[in-house]
Amino acid sequence: MRLAAVIITKNEERNIAACLASVAWANERIVVDAESRDRTVEVATSLATWVQVRPWSGYGPQKNFGIERAISEWILIVDADERITPVLRDEIQSVLVAESTAAVSGFEIPRKNYFYGRWIRGGGLYPDYQLRLFRKSAGRYDDTKLHENLRVQGRVARLRQSMDHYSMPTIETHVRKMAWYTTLGAQEKLTHRSTVTVREIAGHHLGTLLKTYVLRGGWRDGVYGVIVALFAGMHTFVKYAKAWEMLQTKGNRGNGIDG
Repeated sequence: MRLAAVIITKNEERNIAACLASVAWANERIVVDAESRDRTVEVATSLATWVQVRPWSGYGPQKNFGIERAISEWILIVDADERITPVLRDEIQSVLVAESTAAVSGFEIPRKNYFYGRWIRGGGLYPDYQLRLFRKSAGRYDDTKLHENLRVQGRVARLRQSMDHYSMPTIETHVRKMAWYTTLGAQEKLTHRSTVTVREIAGHHLGTLLKTYVLRGGWRDGVYGVIVALFAGMHTFVKYAKAWEMLQTKGNRGNGIDG
């Protein structure tokens, strides 16, 4: 079975070489770049089988564009800050030729998330299953602004081996990403609602913090768990606060904050 690895990028010169090296075994390595201003395209061109630069259209549409360009039967979606480990590579290659896979349309892959250089086991961050391996004929992404969903028709199974995710190498990186993701999250929130209440701004913030640190075992990661939980709570707070601010900016005082 042929497989295409599809990667979308934007200013990922720090990550793209290692990412592409981890999928060098794939029949196709497709990179869709959103007009990077660094050396991402230059580096990708030397390692990928196909690179296309196009304006940013959203996470889902960018990935769908890459999927459509693939000629392989199977698609593996990989983010630039993710790595396919050798043991996961071996498992993928095995399942794609297994007779039992004939009835499967896609596979969820467990993911190890690394924050500030450490694998975070608690806080709900592991096994963090991601639906990333699927038949091209069976799946496409929706157009949700943040946390786009892969819609696969047919049965979905799970792999055992994990991919590595180096999403937050430093605190500074975490702060920058939070600024971007909370804006997208606020915009997405307002696509299906027209109010943001005091209770939501404060309650969701505290609820996320406690859920991450206590209920999902973030405390097991020591000081890393404390920092991750505080960031999770702050992410939720900033997202709701931005949504409220967007409503005020639009002049919707009557649909703004209420108790």
